[in-house]
Amino acid sequence: MKDFREMKKRGEKITALTAYDYPTARLLDESGIDIILVGDSLGMVVLGYEDTTRVTLEEMLHHTRAVARAVKRALLVADMPIHTYDTPEQAVATAKRFVDVGAQAVKLEGGASHVAQIEAITQAGIPFMAHIGMLPQSVREEGGYKVKGRTQSEAEALMADARAVEKAGAFSVVLEIVIADLAEQITNAIGIPTIGIGSGEHCDGQILVTHDLIGLFPWFTPKFVSPEARVADEIRRAVAAFVDRTRAGGAVV
Repeated sequence: MKDFREMKKRGEKITALTAYDYPTARLLDESGIDIILVGDSLGMVVLGYEDTTRVTLEEMLHHTRAVARAVKRALLVADMPIHTYDTPEQAVATAKRFVDVGAQAVKLEGGASHVAQIEAITQAGIPFMAHIGMLPQSVREEGGYKVKGRTQSEAEALMADARAVEKAGAFSVVLEIVIADLAEQITNAIGIPTIGIGSGEHCDGQILVTHDLIGLFPWFTPKFVSPEARVADEIRRAVAAFVDRTRAGGAVV
C-alpha cells in the first residue's frame, strides 16, 4: 500500500482495470496493470443484470476466486456488494471472506457515512480502497448515473468524504464521475492516491471497466470511454465465418 502513496508523490500514474475471470485477469496481469478490481460491475457486463444492485456475495466470491488464480503481480481488490457492509461487524466479516478466496484488498461505496465500516476493516488488517462520487449501488435511489460535484454543497461533501476515508485508513479512493476541477482539488488535498473514472485527467490514476476499454460490451459504452479495441466486432466476425464455413460443408480446423 505504501508503494501507491510513493507513486502519488513521484507523480507516477496508477493504472487499474476490472477482471472477472481467469484469462482476462491473467492477460491484464501480464500486461503490467497495477491494480485489478473484481468489480460488482460484473453484474451488468457478465451476468446481464440491469445494474449492480442484484449482484450477490456468492457471485462476487466465485469470480474473485477465478481472478485470484491468475494474478501474480498486480494488487487484487474485490468489490463488496450492496447490503454486505451495512454494519461494521458485517463489513469485517464480508471482507474476511474475500481475503479467504484470494483478494488482497476490498472496496465499498461511501465516504463519511461509512467511516465506521472502513475503520473496522482497516483495523482488522485488511487493506481498503474507498469509492466516492457517483455510487452505482445507489443508482435506483438517485434515478440514474449522474455527474457529482456540480453544486457547492455537493463539492464540499465530496471533499469531506475524501478526507474522511483517508483518515479512516483507506490506501486510495476511487472518484467516479466527479467534475474534473473538483477531482483535481481532491487529489491535491489528500495524501492517498485518487483513482478516477470519468473524473478527468488530474487524478493520481485511472480505472475502467475492461469490457468498456476493449469494446466487449457493445450494447452500452459510457460517454467518458474511448474503446481501444472492438473485441465484440471480432467475435461476431469469427462466429459468422464459422457458421458460414460449417453450413457450406467445410471442415472446422
